[in-house]
Amino acid sequence: MEYKLTDFLPTTKKELDLRGWTEVDVILFSGDAYVDHPSFGAAVIGRVLEAAGYKVAIVPQPDWHGDYRDFKKLGRPRLFFGISPGCMDSMVNKYTANRRLRSEDAYSPDGRHDARPEYPTIVYSRILRELYPDVPIVLGGIEASLRRLTHYDYWQERLRPCILCDAPADLISYGMGEKTILEIARRLDEGQPVSALHDIPQIVYLANQQDIPGGIREEDIVLHSHEECLKDKRLQAENFRHIEEQSNMMHAQRLIQPLSTLNSQLVIVNPPYPPMTTEELDASFDLPYTRQPHPKYKGKRIPAYEMIKHSVNIHRGCFGGCAFCTISAHQGKFIACRSKESILREVREVMKMPDFKGYLSDLGGPSANMYGMKGRNIKACEKCKRPSCIHPQICPNLNTDHSSLLDIYRSVDALPGIKKSFIGSGVRYDLILHHSKDEQTNRAAMDYARELITRHVSGRLKVAPEHTSDRVLWLMRKPSFQLFYDFKRIFDRINKEEHLNQQIIPYFISSHPGCTEQDMAQLAEITKQLNFHLEQVQDFTPTPMTVSTETWYTGYDPYTLEKVWSAHSQKEKLAQRQYFFWYKETDNSQRSADYRHQTSDTRHHDYHRAKPRREEPAKKKRGRNPHHP
Repeated sequence: MEYKLTDFLPTTKKELDLRGWTEVDVILFSGDAYVDHPSFGAAVIGRVLEAAGYKVAIVPQPDWHGDYRDFKKLGRPRLFFGISPGCMDSMVNKYTANRRLRSEDAYSPDGRHDARPEYPTIVYSRILRELYPDVPIVLGGIEASLRRLTHYDYWQERLRPCILCDAPADLISYGMGEKTILEIARRLDEGQPVSALHDIPQIVYLANQQDIPGGIREEDIVLHSHEECLKDKRLQAENFRHIEEQSNMMHAQRLIQPLSTLNSQLVIVNPPYPPMTTEELDASFDLPYTRQPHPKYKGKRIPAYEMIKHSVNIHRGCFGGCAFCTISAHQGKFIACRSKESILREVREVMKMPDFKGYLSDLGGPSANMYGMKGRNIKACEKCKRPSCIHPQICPNLNTDHSSLLDIYRSVDALPGIKKSFIGSGVRYDLILHHSKDEQTNRAAMDYARELITRHVSGRLKVAPEHTSDRVLWLMRKPSFQLFYDFKRIFDRINKEEHLNQQIIPYFISSHPGCTEQDMAQLAEITKQLNFHLEQVQDFTPTPMTVSTETWYTGYDPYTLEKVWSAHSQKEKLAQRQYFFWYKETDNSQRSADYRHQTSDTRHHDYHRAKPRREEPAKKKRGRNPHHP
């Protein structure tokens, strides 16, 4: 289908003129290239605001050098500036766990490295505040969301306060922002000052105690101050338990963190909105996305778009609670599902794409097989503080029925023109293997396993046991490796019965907190016995707002406050990583590990040491930008 320039959100003054606009209500600045697709956050926020009647423009990857012309070209918005630094944390996107420059920036045209700065949230905010000191600035996206309180920054090797202390913005809209951004726009449109918006759910702001709506209440959770956490790592670990629990509660408490004893400012994190309903989620996905990169990128490749352009996301949220993953901190643990009708509508849109050959690359979500799953007794869920519904064991209140998901798969595959729909998202085999008291649920799980293996695998099924040591797996909040054996037996049996020759490809992590060289030697021995030549491996990368990062930095388990050893030095991490490649010659081991690590360790976004990092190449020498953090 051919799209006109006016089918996209405007990005230039010329495109505003084509629409006959003399004024814009909201201008979004994005660290990613502008792809008008529901998997790209800036496009979602822009389309949601547009659907509510606001005039929205987007400035993708503005040049932050020189005279800031990209920040000036559309003038001042009537309501506010929004900053979305990208679908990934900018530092995870740019550097490997070894702090080396990645081979490409997946969210930039042709994978260019020079299209965004480090920490674009901070850089863009400082420039906009300098140019337009009186215009409200709202932060969103992964980078701001996961840096909303004191956090460890692996790339600067220090504890940093809430990102609002470095980025001169007014508010953070954390998590998935559709509801929040609409309420912010509505209230500002009514003429309310930004200081009056502090009662909106799911925002973060800085304030003095007297400026907090209702003052500090008895039910508020007051965390240790940033200053105290700098002095005592154990206090940072204590803080994180509250942060994670409240991020995953249906009815959370407000979090308050003082910055220091000398500074009267407090960081206020309002509780999140309730999980989106199916109708609300459908409304977001059903907006008129073109599903294409903006025409300005014609002839250029955007790697992340190439990966997802023929995929469909069917739900949000993840109740796995993996210790190294940021999904629950951003999306929450409660699953919000799209309706079958909405999913089929999007599949039909994908089928209209000129390069679609009948194969959906992914029909999934944060975890592929959590669609339709929730607690049987919702009142119990409303009081629950557990960050994971399946660790240390599957909650007896959780309905693990795969029937709704099977119906989705079969309905999509029945569409004329669909040859095959692959499941590219991670599959939780512990949910498949769970023995429920309901026999219909157990039958559906086995039906799902057979359907998955026979109809939705492109020859290689990727699963994520992550390790072989039960002790390390416990710290990761992953099930025992015995379950992998059990699932592999099912996989092999079904392949034999169906005369298929498919492979199971496991993911593993080295240098996770609690993992020793002895644990990695055990992993090498076990995978050698299984005849696995490991491909999908990564070195643990500490990213903001995960249990694993807090454990790695503080040396304490945030829930038990027991001490946990972690590999920190380059020598220790290298010693662990080399066990992945027992089947390679010694002189090739490190080169192979570096290559595979660089190309595969973005899978947790996150999601996603000692050597100095290589700086990005510059076309010409420039002075240091005063807005760079």
